[in-house]
Amino acid sequence: MKKSLLFLIAFSFFLTLTAYTIEAKEAFRYFTQPANVKGSKTPYGNNTAVGKYLKVDDVNIYYEIYGDGKTVIVLHGGGVGTPYEMGKIIDKLRKNYRVVVISTRGHGRSEIGTKPLTYEQKANDIIAVVKKVSDEPVEIIGFSDGAYTAYKIASMYPNNVEKIVAIGAGSLKKGYFSGTLKVTDMEKFDKQFIEQQKKIMPEPERLQEFWDNYMKFWNEMEVGKELFSSIQCPVLLIAGDEDDHAPIITMLEAHQLIPNSRLCIIPKAWHSCFLDNFKLTWKAIDQFLKSDVKDLKPSKKIDYNNKF
Repeated sequence: MKKSLLFLIAFSFFLTLTAYTIEAKEAFRYFTQPANVKGSKTPYGNNTAVGKYLKVDDVNIYYEIYGDGKTVIVLHGGGVGTPYEMGKIIDKLRKNYRVVVISTRGHGRSEIGTKPLTYEQKANDIIAVVKKVSDEPVEIIGFSDGAYTAYKIASMYPNNVEKIVAIGAGSLKKGYFSGTLKVTDMEKFDKQFIEQQKKIMPEPERLQEFWDNYMKFWNEMEVGKELFSSIQCPVLLIAGDEDDHAPIITMLEAHQLIPNSRLCIIPKAWHSCFLDNFKLTWKAIDQFLKSDVKDLKPSKKIDYNNKF
């Protein structure tokens, strides 16, 4: 009787623990993730069972590696960006590629550092991880801030980058992102996400400081001919037709200026087009990654229809 009672108590505890573990996993989320939408089963950006750190200049950069095959680097968006938002893409990639998922400085488990933000700095952070994990040129999939970082890496380190998929990152004029990013405001949109990120950040008390510096950095950013014309690897540009962060006109400008580019516009989709229409976005990415570099010829750049 005592053994049975002990078994029932132990089993009840096991069920409670299992339920808690499942709930904890399901609770991991990307910013403003809808209640009826399930994310990846893997908590990308917080999977400490496989996570590693690399000391780069003044920060420790956190990264995770999944799968086998050719190396693909995945770079998330900025501000409230997290690797987990790109979970569906990573889930697909890891079946056929060796996927390196990096949390950029100031995001997730990576440190903020003490130096002013620049894209040269961000590129150097990522290339340090690239050189740590791969002896061969890599392919990079970047979203928004991650895509701009990918552009800079390709410009500064052309021998280390074979292809780029750039989502939601067109030409950019100084002052376009002139707003502020406040922790109190973001908590109103998604308190659960902000609290989740604070728990995994090395210095959560510096989040507002980082966002202030981050938005100042973005407000002063300009991206145009100088950077785009220096990118020699094949680039796939992807954007939603309703993207107000990277409007279609800016994607067209990027397409015209990047020597070897092609452009995919996702219909009825916002900045995070891979969340709004994953099926179409993935199809474009998959086809591009599977293509041999030798077959990715520069597309003909035609300014207007009066030129023949």
